Amino acid sequence: MKKFRTTLLICVLLFLSCGKNDRTQVFSDVIKKSAKDSSTVITKNIPDGLQKLLKAYPEFLDRADSNHLIWKDGTVMLYDDGKAKTHDEKLDNPDLEDMMSQEYTEGRDWDSPPKENFEPGRIRYEPFFEKMYGNSESEVRKNLVTITWISGLANANVRVSKINDVDKNFMEVSDELEKVSADLQKYIKKTAGTYNYRNIAGTSRLSVHSFGIAIDINTQYSDYWQWNGKMHYKNKIPIEIVEIF
Repeated sequence: MKKFRTTLLICVLLFLSCGKNDRTQVFSDVIKKSAKDSSTVITKNIPDGLQKLLKAYPEFLDRADSNHLIWKDGTVMLYDDGKAKTHDEKLDNPDLEDMMSQEYTEGRDWDSPPKENFEPGRIRYEPFFEKMYGNSESEVRKNLVTITWISGLANANVRVSKINDVDKNFMEVSDELEKVSADLQKYIKKTAGTYNYRNIAGTSRLSVHSFGIAIDINTQYSDYWQWNGKMHYKNKIPIEIVEIF
């Protein structure tokens, strides 16, 4: 903090000695340098959602300010566009803040049924995923690798992304699932696939399967709201399976 105060004093002196046209630039440059030199100043002004992104993706993300995410290649993404949105508007036109606005519930402490419109992970700022995993079908394909998903399955070889060690994480999940009890085997003995570059049915939004970062387990025991004519919440997947993922 002493260093920051000293820098501000130097800034004031430079500001007073500059011509009128140069003052704004000098002040901006010195403040940027002092912020870069002081992690306390930076962290204090960064929203919680941005801090979580920086922690989760250190190989891609460099830093953030109060309303921007800066990638290591210099790309800048706006965090909060300042627009009030309905849930459907967040789905169709989200910003990073919308994407980070809902958190997954850990462990078994979740509401059944969940609260209306509570569906963490469904609000996705697509440019973030495109930049990280590939901004076209051909770009995504370059990052795919083939892994064995649960030995002994008829369709055990699946393709997933190697970015962020997605492939390694899937293999760890697979190893754990192979050890589950016999009564749980039916939920995992089939897979409906991983990579599939496509839009979500009825929308213009890309499915996460498009990036090779999702897998569908046995759809015989899956309940998707568009498949359920009565639109009632229903779940058949045991929590033991969920916890492994």
